[in-house]
Amino acid sequence: MAEDPQRLKKIAAGAYDYENDPRWADYWTNILIPPHMASRPEVITHFKHKFYQRYIDPDLVVEPMSSSTSSQSTRTSSSSASSSSPANEQARTRNTGPETGTTTRTNATPGQLRWDRQSIQFSVNAWVFVVTLLAILPLVPHTLSIKAFRLALLGTAISSGYSLYSLYGKPRAWNLQAVQVWFQSVASTKDFIYLLYCLIFVSSQTHVKFSLIPVLCRVLEHVAKFLRRNFNRSNFYRKYLDDVCLWVDSNTTTLSILSSNAEIGLGFLLIIALFSWQRNIIQAFMYWQLLRLMYHAPATAGYHQSGWAKLGRAVNPLINRYAPFLRTPIAAAQRWWFRQ
Repeated sequence: MAEDPQRLKKIAAGAYDYENDPRWADYWTNILIPPHMASRPEVITHFKHKFYQRYIDPDLVVEPMSSSTSSQSTRTSSSSASSSSPANEQARTRNTGPETGTTTRTNATPGQLRWDRQSIQFSVNAWVFVVTLLAILPLVPHTLSIKAFRLALLGTAISSGYSLYSLYGKPRAWNLQAVQVWFQSVASTKDFIYLLYCLIFVSSQTHVKFSLIPVLCRVLEHVAKFLRRNFNRSNFYRKYLDDVCLWVDSNTTTLSILSSNAEIGLGFLLIIALFSWQRNIIQAFMYWQLLRLMYHAPATAGYHQSGWAKLGRAVNPLINRYAPFLRTPIAAAQRWWFRQ
């Protein structure tokens, strides 16, 4: 007898190497679920199967996660019913109607909270998208462009901070050990990296509009996902936004590559700025530390390592041929760069 094809697909999905796929880290950091559920194995397995269905095998059937949740609640109520006395069973039978209504309202609350969080994220990201366009467009007055530049970075920092709080909460206690454990869990996430990225540039006196390219790529991805998920039945969406959102959702890898290349180029732009009157040594130092974190963090490592590899293949032959004296300082910089 032939084996069930869905069973084979689930085995393949379970055996897939998610940790070495940079898309999985990006996918997982953008999922809004309560912190107490993010550590459950069945929740992680469910979203891994959804990731596998989306990027690897669209024919994989992923069962809704609510079925397992309802079965757990059913087992809990069954065990409590078996341990109760007959008198309590009769009282519970008389109160079936009100208890059912209470349970329905209780179960509906987490879904409503998740919807509220997504709505808040969408509102902030849509606002960041508008002010980013105002900051980039050349016909906008200079004063308004500067204000829009700061507001775009500030809005992205707020969005990233709110996403971190929604996913990881706050430290369990305000002591050094608890804060260190919490920091280690968020330090390599994409939201934390963007939070630091925006804080570095929002307080700067120089307004490098080139730094808004990663912000725009991030906002486009988040807004397109929300619109496709919640407004796909709207006539306005189908008429004007469907093609754009579909292109963004199907080209997230291209946007991530563009964002990483812009971040690498911005690092060299800050080094060039050190030789001008707009120099900012502290900003350049902090940003290169952040670039190093992007190179090693799982959420961004794949795209940044690929970008640096391409840059090395293009530049190293020129250095060996025309500037061999730069080999020693470059080797010292590489030792610092690869040290974790």
